[in-house]
Amino acid sequence: MTETLRRWRRDEYDQLVAMGMFVGERLELLDGALVVREPQGSSHAAIVAHIGQLLGRAFGSRWHPRLHAPLALDDDSEPEPDIAMVEGSPLDYLGAHPSTALLVVEVSDSSLSIDRRLKASLYARAGIAEYWIVNLVDGALEVYRAPETEGYRTTLRLVPPATVTPLAAPRAIIAVSDLLP
Repeated sequence: MTETLRRWRRDEYDQLVAMGMFVGERLELLDGALVVREPQGSSHAAIVAHIGQLLGRAFGSRWHPRLHAPLALDDDSEPEPDIAMVEGSPLDYLGAHPSTALLVVEVSDSSLSIDRRLKASLYARAGIAEYWIVNLVDGALEVYRAPETEGYRTTLRLVPPATVTPLAAPRAIIAVSDLLP
């Protein structure tokens, strides 16, 4: 027996959210599917906040880090990355979620396979120039660059004492060790 899955569009998902349909649930719309997000522990939240501050300083006042907030990537996807560096100030997005970011960061332990496969594919397809996975399992930073419709063309795996410079903040030099707990 073959099951048929009903894919959701972002506008439908947003309407259900506005109606209070998913209050108390942690969901993301990824490629038409509602995916349950794992609960966030205090260490994960602290690491995300710390990296958000680091990136905020690195990028300067023209951009800001959105933490655990939706990106309206396309008609079928509205992920909530741990950090998305977006142009402007938070109040610029009162009417709608941003549809792009200069850099997207996921802090991963148990979600590593979803972040590497599904989310990397979505971010690349949306043209996000740079995507980082702070890999807590291996104590490494995975840097994905050069998006194509099939995924990212280049991938780097950096471990301390390496440093990284975000594409959109070429004067910034960030120690990989500063991104890890």
